[in-house]
Amino acid sequence: MGYQFDEIELPAREDDRPGLHDLDHDDPGNEDADLDFPSDASEEDIDLIIALYREEGQQIGIELDPHLANDLDALIGQLRRIPGDAGALGMVSLAGEVFVLVRVRGKNVKVYLSDIVAALDWPICRDVIEFLDEEIPDEEDESVPVGDSDILADAGLKEFDLESWASNYDIEAPEILAQIAKKIQFGPAFRAVAAG
Repeated sequence: MGYQFDEIELPAREDDRPGLHDLDHDDPGNEDADLDFPSDASEEDIDLIIALYREEGQQIGIELDPHLANDLDALIGQLRRIPGDAGALGMVSLAGEVFVLVRVRGKNVKVYLSDIVAALDWPICRDVIEFLDEEIPDEEDESVPVGDSDILADAGLKEFDLESWASNYDIEAPEILAQIAKKIQFGPAFRAVAAG
């Protein structure tokens, strides 16, 4: 005797597959999760990324991997590995327009960004803003420096001078960094790497 299929009542089942309204748009795996986060700087965008430090009194400058110009945490980690007598200073220049300073001495980290609005264009600048717990700027906001303006005060660079250089948009960022390096007695080490 065969089954009478038209007499069997199957339990009602809803479609449990996720629809568009069920997707988690905050999921980092979702490509549309954060469309406003800036794209990585390409190697063409990166003017320079340099670490300066002293070892046994000698000034040393080294070129860092370009990928570190897109990731503040990774840059801090790399600077922390450098065996400098008084820590290490990282310098990043992007598109001739903006620079980032990162100073690491043990667990002490100070950061400085020449233009807060650059957080809309470059990942490392966004990282600096988040590190400082500042508000993400709008495009209409004024271009002003942000961060630890005393980052190099003990090395001879006054806060006023750093802020003055950072606010001078007539000078390209690599030249400002060269002036900073000269002021803190790292001119030759900086030039040797920058010319590299």
